[in-house]
Amino acid sequence: MSEAGAEVAPQIADQRAVAAQLGSELARLIDDPEQFVSLLRDGLRGLSDIAYVRTVERVSPGASSELSVRGPLLAAVRRPLRRSLREATSSSALWLAQRLGQCEERELRMFAQPCLERSLAGDPERSWQSMRQLGHRAGDWIEVDSLADVWARGVLAEPYRWAELEQLIYSVLVMERRLVGATLARMPHCLPRVRRASLRDEHWRHTFDLLHQTIGDAAPMVQKAQSWAIREWVEVDAAGVQAFLRQEATIALEANDGDRAWVIRDALSNQPTGFAAELKSRLRAVRRSPGSVSSSIAARRAAGFSAALKAQGAIAPQGERSTRSRP
Repeated sequence: MSEAGAEVAPQIADQRAVAAQLGSELARLIDDPEQFVSLLRDGLRGLSDIAYVRTVERVSPGASSELSVRGPLLAAVRRPLRRSLREATSSSALWLAQRLGQCEERELRMFAQPCLERSLAGDPERSWQSMRQLGHRAGDWIEVDSLADVWARGVLAEPYRWAELEQLIYSVLVMERRLVGATLARMPHCLPRVRRASLRDEHWRHTFDLLHQTIGDAAPMVQKAQSWAIREWVEVDAAGVQAFLRQEATIALEANDGDRAWVIRDALSNQPTGFAAELKSRLRAVRRSPGSVSSSIAARRAAGFSAALKAQGAIAPQGERSTRSRP
């Protein structure tokens, strides 16, 4: 345990029983979303501490909230809630998720995740509506990465849901684009380790097609999710990951693409030493530049869509003026 962890361990131990009690009380309010939200808000405020609030603000700018609670205590709150959700109907779980999704506080919205895990199988279409709304509202990487797990499970359960991710790669919102990489990173963890290689047959092409279309994004938050996803898919197909990295390294070198090169270097941490050294050497001089413009395929396409829409908007008024001038 780190020195900082040792300092807060007694505090966590003292509050764990309070957190578990809060979870038990919440578990009885699944069918009363308004009371659930009120109790959850007050309970998290009581479990929060200023030191951890400052830590969250430091590691995830934009995530400022007095409701930030340490991970072990959140786990203690969620444990009885998850048990109760397993016994609840999917409609009750979805109703609660929808109410939580309306909250202004990110910590409350993040409690929609276990609800959606329960509702996804029984009512996938309406669950996806809530998942899209939560993805759109997410304001920082912690909230996005928390949501990514249920997105990954939803895509694996219904493969046509890959279309959900395919739409997000064109989003103007950085956190929606990060959600793509985070979801891909979580997919291998939705299966037991011994079954992860099975993802190669049905989902490999989708995963690395999306990464190929989005790598080169200039937003650091998106880049970090992309390298995370690449590292996690090593367990699915190590040789395929190496081939992908070689291909993208060649593109980065030829185009002097520092954003693409950063993702590749960051993805090398779990690669064999020799292979990692080779790519690092090739990309040594290719570095990110402040203010760079995204070079990804998705960014170029999005720019094209925007230009076409602007052109259509310019043409329409001209047509109206022509019509009005006719006798």
